[in-house]
Amino acid sequence: MLDFAPNNAGDALSPRTTEAAPGNDRALLDAYSNAVIDVTERVGPAVVRVETGPKVRTPRERGGLGSGIVISPDGLVLTNSHVVGSSKEIRLRDTEGFVTDAHVLGVDPDTDLALLRADGARDLPYASLGDSKQLRRGQLVVAIGNPLGFESTVTAGVVSALGRSIRSVSGRTIEDVIQTDAALNPGNSGGPLVSSNSQVIGINTAIINGAQGICFAVASNTAQFVLSEIIRHGYVRRAFIGVAGQTAPVPRRHAVLAGVENKMGALLAQIEPDSPAAKAGLLPGDVVIKLDGVDINGVDDLIRALDRDRIDRTLAMDVLRLGRLRAIDIHPIERKPAK
Repeated sequence: MLDFAPNNAGDALSPRTTEAAPGNDRALLDAYSNAVIDVTERVGPAVVRVETGPKVRTPRERGGLGSGIVISPDGLVLTNSHVVGSSKEIRLRDTEGFVTDAHVLGVDPDTDLALLRADGARDLPYASLGDSKQLRRGQLVVAIGNPLGFESTVTAGVVSALGRSIRSVSGRTIEDVIQTDAALNPGNSGGPLVSSNSQVIGINTAIINGAQGICFAVASNTAQFVLSEIIRHGYVRRAFIGVAGQTAPVPRRHAVLAGVENKMGALLAQIEPDSPAAKAGLLPGDVVIKLDGVDINGVDDLIRALDRDRIDRTLAMDVLRLGRLRAIDIHPIERKPAK
């Protein structure tokens, strides 16, 4: 086999041929196993099973099942909003079989995250949220959860890709999503994706049906933002202008006439009455190509730009109307939280 060793100059590597040592593979496997075991022993006790719905159900009543991760000793638990849904009855079961009721502090369907608090629980095992910006493709990750009702299941894989975007149940795009090949199944939703240093770097959220080993997790930095917003406000604050639209191409002749370089824009299909968009004079058929200095190349860009920092500010918006460029001032308001 090829190996590399310093050359005579001592500052470079040159190939050399060596015989494979019989214990090398075993040592590598032991190191991999020990890493997964260490993560499981450290974070596993903080993973809970999330059950929703009545404790005693009729044949017509169905409950939900997912996973969650305790992130503070006083019982704060992160999970998916689609796991919680609109359920009023929630129970958490830990790895030792202890069951406690929980209540929802806030949900954010736009990122598929929810924050729960375990009732009457103190000094719980918990895990820390890590910095997902430090992740690298190929990095070892471990998923812990309750797939298909099988409690405390551990799977391992690698970070397959970073910065993915997926569509949430609300229709909004979830940004900065982690793609992994760690095996996930229904019931893993809401459970942690953990790095080899035992930090939670994602909340498992989606599985592509029919795909082989393509799974997604909401990045921990996004979860940290949602967590802080829910604790402060009870929901995540975002801007609202009152439009419905779709991504559409900008005709080349319109772009040349208007002196813009956009090939795509956000085509407005509907304007809500008495909304900021209506008050600003926006009309169905307008194509938004810039907002507050940010290029808008589709409806996802427009949604992304309407963040909390643009609430209650007058913003400059460039739109194409019948092929002509128009500058419009718009004043977004705070979007009402989902009920």
